[in-house]
Amino acid sequence: MLPGASPLLLLAALLALALAFDFLNGFNDSATVVATLVASQAMSVRGALALAAAANFAGPFLLGVAVAETVGAEVARPEAIDFAVVLAALAAASLWDLAAWYFGLPVSSSHALLGGIVGAAATAAGPSAIQLHGLVKVALALVASPLAGFAASLAVMQATRYVLRDATPRAAIGLSRLQILTGTALALSHGGNDAQKTMGVISLGLLMLGLTPHFYVPWWVIALSASAIGLGTAVGGRRIIRTLGMGFYRVRPIHGFTAQLASASVILGASLAGGPVSTSQVVSAAIVGAGAAERKSKVRWGMLGEIAVAWLVTLPVAALLAAPLYWILASRVLPVGAPGLHP
Repeated sequence: MLPGASPLLLLAALLALALAFDFLNGFNDSATVVATLVASQAMSVRGALALAAAANFAGPFLLGVAVAETVGAEVARPEAIDFAVVLAALAAASLWDLAAWYFGLPVSSSHALLGGIVGAAATAAGPSAIQLHGLVKVALALVASPLAGFAASLAVMQATRYVLRDATPRAAIGLSRLQILTGTALALSHGGNDAQKTMGVISLGLLMLGLTPHFYVPWWVIALSASAIGLGTAVGGRRIIRTLGMGFYRVRPIHGFTAQLASASVILGASLAGGPVSTSQVVSAAIVGAGAAERKSKVRWGMLGEIAVAWLVTLPVAALLAAPLYWILASRVLPVGAPGLHP
């Protein structure tokens, strides 16, 4: 028990856990963002991570907070849940992200966080705490986005090959330079979408603690979340760079340019529409699409199958992890009658 815990102490716990998750999100997804830049030798690992970190930090300030509102207010009913739900969801998502990093799997931090919210909220207040329309919106975004990434990459690859049909091998130099632009766009869209998920959870926690009168995202929450995901990106997950950049096929500049442009377009559109998507899913699908457009046999489809399994199990595993974590937090750790906890 934590007798006498104040709202400020609970806020400190919330921020520590949320920013740790955001750091892990940037750490895992940085590999996804820079994999094709590095694999095609357009940039060094250090340079690509520094560029992605800066763009990830800027993204949340440029793309608004539509995704944060979806995650924080449309998946679980705020009035039906308590503060322990928020902490349990973040803890479950962080544990799964750490496990995925250890095994080098580009899993979805989005799936993990949303699974944690669903599992903890259902444990706290039953299935009625889940808002079906919000869950459907999230599910559609998560399922449709990789399909859109694959289709967009196919189209961009075909168009690029047509434009360069008479080009000399020196065209690869131009494509490598263009990759810096498309890689920046991808990192901006990633920061604008993924950092917002943490913003939504922090803002939900502020509401649970009675520190805000209604759900909204304060400017300082945007700044903290952007800083955490930017720092995580700067550190980077090199194991996953190898999985995405070298696991499917030998990535050349034309593949990197195509995958980055297609991914950035899909993620940017989802961010503006308020759809929380998985960057790792979209980028992986776009890399496969770029290779398949050139030659289907070029792609190691078995590698995609392994990643797909990791994607599919992420949401239910995070939900299952969140359930006992909620029980421990609500009954053993947080004080009875603490702000944001139902009696």
